[in-house]
Amino acid sequence: MDVGARLHAIRTLKGLSQRELAKRAGVTNSTISMIEKNSVSPSISSLKKVLGGIPMSLVEFFSQDLPPSSQPQVVYSADELVDIGAGEVAMRLVGRAFPNRALSLLDETYPPGADTGPEMLVHDGEEAGVLVAGRLELTVGDEVHVLECGDSYYFRSERPHRFRNPFDAPARLISATTPANF
Repeated sequence: MDVGARLHAIRTLKGLSQRELAKRAGVTNSTISMIEKNSVSPSISSLKKVLGGIPMSLVEFFSQDLPPSSQPQVVYSADELVDIGAGEVAMRLVGRAFPNRALSLLDETYPPGADTGPEMLVHDGEEAGVLVAGRLELTVGDEVHVLECGDSYYFRSERPHRFRNPFDAPARLISATTPANF
């Protein structure tokens, strides 16, 4: 097994630069570079220390299936989307393993009565979305908007906001936020 190529592929897949991995692992950049170029063959303890910066165990390192190429995945099937929602709201993240994502793209489902919680959400960046099914209430600051199917929104995420479905039918929203929060 080519340990250097494997480390490079996993580091890239996780979206880490050599510098970032070295910092996390407490080793020098040149150590990571030399391992990836196969200039040195790391001891088990050295490799374990480097993998601690990912974080990943030796078992995972040697057993993880890697994509056939070092290029990031482009297409995601519906069953590859990861639900990161809380409570009744399903929020399925597109491209979870994409390295150095600049945005989070979500497929969100709000059953009747569901909401993002009583607290208003506030975070850095921007947020946009399109309602593709149902109706949904969006509150931004003191303004309450009822989105109908096909309606969209775009605002700075520093403004307090929340989503709620007080209606009788489920609502489905496709949204994006920057920076990538998930």
